Amino acid sequence: MKRAGFTLVELLIALSIFALLAGGGVVLMRQTLDGHEIAARRLERVGELQRARALLQTDLSQIARRRTRGVDGTLSVDAFFGSETGQGTPLMAFVRRGWENVDGDARPSLQYVEYHVVEGRLERRYRPLLDGAALSTPQVVLTEADNLRLAYLNKEQWIANWRNALRDGQPRAVRLEASLPGLGQVRMEFLTPGLEP
Repeated sequence: MKRAGFTLVELLIALSIFALLAGGGVVLMRQTLDGHEIAARRLERVGELQRARALLQTDLSQIARRRTRGVDGTLSVDAFFGSETGQGTPLMAFVRRGWENVDGDARPSLQYVEYHVVEGRLERRYRPLLDGAALSTPQVVLTEADNLRLAYLNKEQWIANWRNALRDGQPRAVRLEASLPGLGQVRMEFLTPGLEP
């Protein structure tokens, strides 16, 4: 009479098959979690880019022709200032219309805005008042923006800097190019009111 049961070899084979299935399940679960993490980071990056695009579009579409005075009272040379890379200067500086005043503060609807590149970040600052006020704390618009460059449309030609030669005028459009990790090379163009000098 033979007893019912498993031999040691059968038990080892069953344990080996279970270990292979469990290992495969762990690998599959890890890959799923990694994929989810990568997708979440990419979505966050795309969201940051969309918010930056909306903010730049809002600012640049409402440029006003108005020069301002700095904290020391000196009159700015340009109503719109723009450089290609912002090395040692603002990337852009201008006055914009349409600053909402939901709190009813004693201030104008015009707002002085500066964009700077600081350690690979695109930052936005503004003054609470147009003349004589200090800049606000920076608002980070884009992070990890490598090789960030701007160009300005003057009539039909893109130029690297918007300076004194075009006093009080504004570019017709602004082009931003940057290399963003996870998204690659990005190029955005923004129309302005385009008041010629």
